[in-house]
Amino acid sequence: MAFKKLKYWFDEDLAKMLSNKIVAVHPNFNQKKFVKAVSQKVDDLELKDRVELIADELHFNLESHYLKNIEILTKILGPENEEETGMFTNFYWLMPIAKYVEKYGLENFETSMQAIEAVTKRNTGEYAIRPFIEKYPTQTLNVMKAWSKNTNKHIRRLACEGLRPRLPWAKKLDMFIKDPKPILPILNNLKDDSSKYVQKSVANCINDIFKDNPLIAKQLIEKWKTENITAMRKWIIKHALRNLIKTKDAWAINIIQ
Repeated sequence: MAFKKLKYWFDEDLAKMLSNKIVAVHPNFNQKKFVKAVSQKVDDLELKDRVELIADELHFNLESHYLKNIEILTKILGPENEEETGMFTNFYWLMPIAKYVEKYGLENFETSMQAIEAVTKRNTGEYAIRPFIEKYPTQTLNVMKAWSKNTNKHIRRLACEGLRPRLPWAKKLDMFIKDPKPILPILNNLKDDSSKYVQKSVANCINDIFKDNPLIAKQLIEKWKTENITAMRKWIIKHALRNLIKTKDAWAINIIQ
């Protein structure tokens, strides 16, 4: 992926790439119609709208049934991402597929959870998961709790990142801004995670909680400090408290000593 602004990768060339992958597993796909629709509408759009446009055109140009379309799209995902980086370089082209699940899969919970998990092993499902959290909070939290113990670091990260109350570039999760306690069991599962990628997500989630529920966040960290603390957990705590440390907050400074 040569250097250029991310939004410019979502263009006619990406539509051609996607259509070539799709037609290899679904020969009836109308490549010309799909590519033409994207190329005629994409130029004046910003990143998020470009991604959504491509997702919409997938919807309009694939089969009439979501379950059939997800079966087709999951066949083109390719190898999993073994690294902690690369989701927006090597696997950027999967963003419209995640958006497709987010926008058109809400009535098919089980299939969509499987699709989000599959996409996340390459790109990310942190945005796609959020409408499901709002519509099916108990079911989705149960899935994400299981994900927090998954052997795949990308899936474990999604278990936390997707729940962040104030995830950047995403709609706020008001239910967790009001009461973040349902998030805590997942954070507890991840507090000693070996992956720095996951550790950063846990720290950022706690940082989100501090913005609206500082007492709950403090109680969580104080509990973590009284247990047999690991180097991974120490790093998470320090990173979660970075904003308080910058302001020389006495409680935060005492915690990291």
